[in-house]
Amino acid sequence: MFGGVFTPCTLTILGVIMFLRFGQVVGQAGVLHAVLIVLAAKSITTLTTLSLSAIATNTRVKGGGAYYLISRSLGVEFGGAIGILFFTAQAISVAMYIIGFTEAFAVTFPNWSAHFVAIASLVNLITFLCVYVGAGWTIKVQYFILAVLVMALASFYAGAIADFSPAYLQTNLTSNFLPGENWFTMFALFFPAVTGIMAGANMSGDLANPSRAIPRGTLLAIAVTAVVYLSQALLLGCARPSEELISNNMVIRDIAIWPMAITAGVFAATLSSALGSMMGAPRILQAFARDEIFRSLSFFGVGSGFTNEPRRATVLTFAIAQICILLGDLNAIAPIITMFFMITYGLLNLATFYEAITKNPSYRPTFKYSHWSTSLAGSLGCLGVMFLVNWKWALGSILFIGGLHWFIRSREIESRWGDLQSGVIFERARKALLRLEVEAYHPKNWRPIIMALSGTGWTRSHIPIYGHWLTSGHGMLTLAHVVSGDIEDHAERRDRYEKVLRNFIAKEQLEAFPAVTCNALLSDGIESLIQCSGIGGLRPNTVLLGWPRDESKSEAFGANIRLIARMNRSILAMRFLSYRSEDPDADDGSDVDEHWKIPTGTIDVWWRGMENGALMMLLAHLLNRNSGWRENPIRVMRVVENEEGKGEVLKHLVELGASSRITIIPEVVVSSRPPSEVIAEASASAAIVLLGFQTPEEGKEMELYRRMEDLAGDLPRILFVDSAGGMALES
Repeated sequence: MFGGVFTPCTLTILGVIMFLRFGQVVGQAGVLHAVLIVLAAKSITTLTTLSLSAIATNTRVKGGGAYYLISRSLGVEFGGAIGILFFTAQAISVAMYIIGFTEAFAVTFPNWSAHFVAIASLVNLITFLCVYVGAGWTIKVQYFILAVLVMALASFYAGAIADFSPAYLQTNLTSNFLPGENWFTMFALFFPAVTGIMAGANMSGDLANPSRAIPRGTLLAIAVTAVVYLSQALLLGCARPSEELISNNMVIRDIAIWPMAITAGVFAATLSSALGSMMGAPRILQAFARDEIFRSLSFFGVGSGFTNEPRRATVLTFAIAQICILLGDLNAIAPIITMFFMITYGLLNLATFYEAITKNPSYRPTFKYSHWSTSLAGSLGCLGVMFLVNWKWALGSILFIGGLHWFIRSREIESRWGDLQSGVIFERARKALLRLEVEAYHPKNWRPIIMALSGTGWTRSHIPIYGHWLTSGHGMLTLAHVVSGDIEDHAERRDRYEKVLRNFIAKEQLEAFPAVTCNALLSDGIESLIQCSGIGGLRPNTVLLGWPRDESKSEAFGANIRLIARMNRSILAMRFLSYRSEDPDADDGSDVDEHWKIPTGTIDVWWRGMENGALMMLLAHLLNRNSGWRENPIRVMRVVENEEGKGEVLKHLVELGASSRITIIPEVVVSSRPPSEVIAEASASAAIVLLGFQTPEEGKEMELYRRMEDLAGDLPRILFVDSAGGMALES
């Protein structure tokens, strides 16, 4: 966290703008407005870091930094567009830092000021050669650079305190803008200073634990550098008149008690930032090229040497930086970088907003301080500031992104990774069903689309109610009923049952759809419902039904679930010890209110492996997500026969909870007694118990029934689960 994220972020943030342009910002904007500029910039980067942290802790972060995170969320179209833009922004940043170094060099050695472009080009070449040969050594020297930076700041603070003047402070409180300048131009000049929040994320492929290091290191860097900039704004306004702050780019050096420390700090900060950008930009291009969004760029995806250095991409970065050195100065480059980074930050916030607002079950970040509202605020803030700073550049940048998005979409490039496109389409199903039909499926986008064989609803109200809890806000629920008989003879009866189901859904305020079919046999009705219900990607993937109440019905039940399993649907069978007898004409709903009451206790998942365990864990998580169930913790339990095996199994359960990002209480029971006795004792006070089972072969229905009844014992609420797959806990 400290070496891989905090230090490079801090070195990049406290760089060329702080040493060479922040005095001008304070001189023109005044102390009060300068403080507002810092706070506004820090607010945007803080909101963006919250979004960055959420996505970084929701997926395994590989190389490519913000490009990787955005592309894996918003999809290949935005990923391709942002890949080009973000790489370009980082490459231009190299030129900005080198120009800043050269300005400081020219002020320190006036005799060389006539050779500005030559010096900047030489520094660019040296930076390129250092990174091309091998970037590993630059990471090791960053602590020395940080020490130089701290020494430079200490020298400035000491000098500013010694030169403190109340008169200067009074005159510098208000703004003193030059012709053509305003608050927003000063914001555009300053904002590139805070764009260093991506320095750690850009090296994500080299971090040992990026999901932990990126949030902590980046937020700490933002906090520390905010204190530095706010205190510096006050001290600059107290130490020199506005005219000197505006005209003298090296005013910080003149204020310091040891000017050489500032010179060393400028050299160290600008060169380290240039090296950091020269290292980060090629890695973004390399990751982008390896995704093969544009085949013509695959040349830059090739790595060199044991450390897989992106040398081809480094050559291109050098060329772009050199062109910027020849064409522009620091004041011209800064607004361009502002736009590019604003778009990157805006899309990163937008990606997190979509992840959260679509309620994708796979969106389970371990970072808990991001909300869809903060992501939306960050995205809108970036967009607003872009237009306020320079509406022409903002419009041009947005059109550029839109054009790239349209171009990639028109080529129908398919991503090879899971993203939330299917989740967004799910929420906008009215207009997007056809597109959802052709979307490449990925376990990340699995949602519970449950068909509940609920009778009329009133008769077995526990089934639709639990179906609602398992799908509310995350999936879809269909309440299904099979009317026995021929459709020609029972069409009116079928319509009546559908009306009863609609009334039940409306009265109980369920998020569900009714489905009624007429068939001579129950098995034919189930088959018809499963095959014909839904449309496109919204077809049922799970069937919820009641567990038979007595052994005489076990054979028919086994035949029905075999039919469901053959159609590759997951099976959920609910066993409740107390519910009313089924009367097809009953509709009073006298037991409905009882089933809406949340039972006390834990949600117990008895783990026997991934075959059914993945679905059981996800169902427990979805149940726990309901507001009424949040006080019911999830326990994942397993039985071992001896004490020696307990530690290894417990470790496995802990790792399972961490990798799935589901908060669980792991519990291992050591016992040689029959499993039914262990389960009955350990889960006696559970709110609901999830047990896995396998669909029986023909002729073994009664054997399954007896075995599961023995395991369930007198437990009041059991959910038996037979998974057909299609989901992954690590997604």
